[in-house]
Amino acid sequence: MSRASLQKDPKAVAAMFDETAAKYDLMNDVMSLGQTRLWRRSVVRAIDPRPGERILDIAAGPGSSSVPLRGAGAEVVSADFSLGMLRQGLRQRPGLDFSAADATRLPFADESFDVVTMSFGFRNVVRPEVALAEFLRVTRPGGRLLICEFSQPVGRLFRTVYSEYLMAAFPPVARRLSSNPESYVYLAESIQAWPAQERLARWIADAGWGGVEWRNLTGGIVALHRATKGA
Repeated sequence: MSRASLQKDPKAVAAMFDETAAKYDLMNDVMSLGQTRLWRRSVVRAIDPRPGERILDIAAGPGSSSVPLRGAGAEVVSADFSLGMLRQGLRQRPGLDFSAADATRLPFADESFDVVTMSFGFRNVVRPEVALAEFLRVTRPGGRLLICEFSQPVGRLFRTVYSEYLMAAFPPVARRLSSNPESYVYLAESIQAWPAQERLARWIADAGWGGVEWRNLTGGIVALHRATKGA
């Protein structure tokens, strides 16, 4: 399947993640040079999960992002649109509450979560403005949004080096570790094409969220965007 068709077909993107589910956590660690774990810790600190809170973790994959949230005492729903990811999660972490969910059509009631979070999956949403409206709908007044996503490095030289690394390193490593290396080329291209921090902040504000702010991690390779839902 071509990369162009992946970008236009949500079912094709889901099928791609189905195929990569078994080695998803391993590939993330390898391709990020171990940074993924540090970024996820920053996500947990930014969310500041509290006992009794109900958190929706979108694009949770096999559940690695949900484990520390649950460990803090929160009630976590680990949602993903890839059934392969959900099956892998049930095998690896049977104690988590997994749910099949499309970010643009969430199967949850209005105002049912204190926090909605999504890590490294938002750039794969075909209609991000619809997803942001859905996130707002299912969040309680005063609730919080946290999106962790690859972004644009802030330094020109660093941005060039990073871009060259993405396209040079992804294909050979993916061929060694993945049964579907083409998917990782698509992922590298999706990272390069993703808009800068300011544009994502505007999308979030336009969807009705308040107090939008962001913080760069690793020189802007990743950015944490936070917002709140008004009363």
